[in-house]
Amino acid sequence: METLIHENNPEQLAELEMIAIPGGEFLMGAPRTEARSYGDEYSQHRVSVSSFYLGRYPITQAQWRIVARWDQVTQNLDPDPSRFKGANHPVEQVSWKDAVEFCARLRQRFQRDYGLSSEAQWEYACRAGTITPFHFGDTLNTDVANYNGATYSLGQRGQFRQQTTPVGSLRGANAWGLLDMHGNVWEWCQDDWHRNYQGAPEDGSAWLDKNNRTTKKVIKGGSWKDDPRNCRSAYRSLHSRVLRDYRLGFRVACPAPRTLAL
Repeated sequence: METLIHENNPEQLAELEMIAIPGGEFLMGAPRTEARSYGDEYSQHRVSVSSFYLGRYPITQAQWRIVARWDQVTQNLDPDPSRFKGANHPVEQVSWKDAVEFCARLRQRFQRDYGLSSEAQWEYACRAGTITPFHFGDTLNTDVANYNGATYSLGQRGQFRQQTTPVGSLRGANAWGLLDMHGNVWEWCQDDWHRNYQGAPEDGSAWLDKNNRTTKKVIKGGSWKDDPRNCRSAYRSLHSRVLRDYRLGFRVACPAPRTLAL
């Protein structure tokens, strides 16, 4: 856990809490039998993912403001970009390039290889060993996730909060302790957008266009404004790497060390 600020303020999630994700294999994508799934999620394929660390929560506005004050690596960061204000609310209205700059500043400060997760890492971590549409099971409810309250499968209509919620406030952690993986804010991944999984890596690495022909990046997880269909573990979407939107945030990843200091 990295301490981003030295003041002891329990009201603000200023420490960067990272969860150890064990390595393993999983089936990436959705089966054709999954309710309201999309064609770009098909062709389920087995992926082997090495152990790594992933943020327990999306990056908060308190964390963002701290890092925005640090020396820039390649670009400036707006210290207060979010539409929905709150120290413990996820930062939003940040582009993929903004998120990459945030990670670069973490690397520079802590000498650890912080970055965005790959799409495969994200889905693997979200599922935490499950094969259902959500890590909660076959449906979703607004007691455990922040989305637009619409129904999915046999679920009941819930509350549409019409904004982000403080990270972790709805509990609902998955088996590996990650929170807010379904809804609240979309999360940027490293990967360039591809229309299907034909030719996708099988080692959990980010799928990048070798010719750098695309400006679109993968986003995962859905948001406070989205239908639960778009919050499923397998669902994948895209946005321009320079887009800033009040549904878009991110969390950070870091490779596991080869050896642990005793």
